[in-house]
Amino acid sequence: MSAMTDYLENKIIDWLFRGVAYTPAATLYFGLLTAAPTDSTAGTEVSTSGTNYARQPLACSAANWAATNGATLTTNPSTGTGGTTSNNSAVTFGVPSAAWGTIAAWGIYDAVSGGNLLFYTLQTPNKTVNNGDPAPSFAISAAQVQIDN
Repeated sequence: MSAMTDYLENKIIDWLFRGVAYTPAATLYFGLLTAAPTDSTAGTEVSTSGTNYARQPLACSAANWAATNGATLTTNPSTGTGGTTSNNSAVTFGVPSAAWGTIAAWGIYDAVSGGNLLFYTLQTPNKTVNNGDPAPSFAISAAQVQIDN
């Protein structure tokens, strides 16, 4: 399952309990990491230089993210009890034009580059991505994010 970074935990605490404004991103971006992050460290993302790697977007919407009760394509509020959502749309990266290395984790960011890592999940088992391999992807429901842990 996923872990929430200290950055996002602090934003939620400040917003919910302290009345500090927080505007979440309208689109979230999937990224692949060759060195796993922690709650307080960024890890190492796959290099974008000459590799055909780029973070992949998934807009924040009921169409793209499942309700916590597992319902897909719903506009109703979530009613589940596990605090878990997943992608309702497949997320597919480009075909590697150079070795991307061994993927140790994947993360969700608030920007297409730079920005802040919000959630991350360790990749078990690790996956080596070589030049010309099929484009890495997350099938529908494969990228689960949980905030009740």
